[in-house]
Amino acid sequence: MIKRLFVVGFFLLVCSCISNKNLTYLQGDPKSEREIKKINNEPYRLRANDILLINIKSAQPELVSLFKINDQNETQNNNITSGFGYMNGYSVDHHGNIRLPYLGEVNVLGYTTKEIRIKLEDLLKKYFKNKDDFFVDVKLNGIRYTVIGEVKNPGQKVIYENQINIYDAISNAGDLLITGDRKHVELLRFNSSGYLEKYVIDLTTVSAVNSESFFIKPNDLINIKPLKQKSWGLGTTGLGSLTTIISIFSLITSTILVVRSF
Repeated sequence: MIKRLFVVGFFLLVCSCISNKNLTYLQGDPKSEREIKKINNEPYRLRANDILLINIKSAQPELVSLFKINDQNETQNNNITSGFGYMNGYSVDHHGNIRLPYLGEVNVLGYTTKEIRIKLEDLLKKYFKNKDDFFVDVKLNGIRYTVIGEVKNPGQKVIYENQINIYDAISNAGDLLITGDRKHVELLRFNSSGYLEKYVIDLTTVSAVNSESFFIKPNDLINIKPLKQKSWGLGTTGLGSLTTIISIFSLITSTILVVRSF
């Protein structure tokens, strides 16, 4: 009986430990990976619920002021928080439009920030004598996404960059817990047609950089599922598993001895 318990305990110890191979990112030699392709650097195209920061400058401040929501866009650069863009930016509605003073509704759905800038410059020409009299700058109000599951700091995140990858996004959430499944990371994304798409990426392989989900887009949802070791409750490290198994083994042995004493 004791031998059987020892064999079972040893089996559980081996199975419950999380292999270092399951915890290491970007394994493999990129030179030997034939399927590795160039990273897709296509610019992001606007979708509903995105927020744009539009800044118009000119030597004629009285004209520029007409197109501003708030003077803080021009005069203040400090104390800018995640709420600044929401209060002072232009939200893309469900029809793909933004509403600007005097210009009215402007459709930006499917446009890049560069294409929006050119479109606004064309619309503003009638208010200025020369195109060189004004300057238009269009930016996304950061990349907003959500991380749930086995990460240290789950929740909605914002990174104020033009482009980020999934490693940046996860690092910004404090990295994965040791119980997080790095081989089956799920990314949920609504495409430009409004349909939900689901991607699965293996972060432990270097070929992850060739995945469609390598670059994060605004409003993405990253789901980190737990490894099966977590549901077993046997510990995530060899020492933790050994401690748990010894405790179970001691309990069973004590129970057997008590029963035999009667």
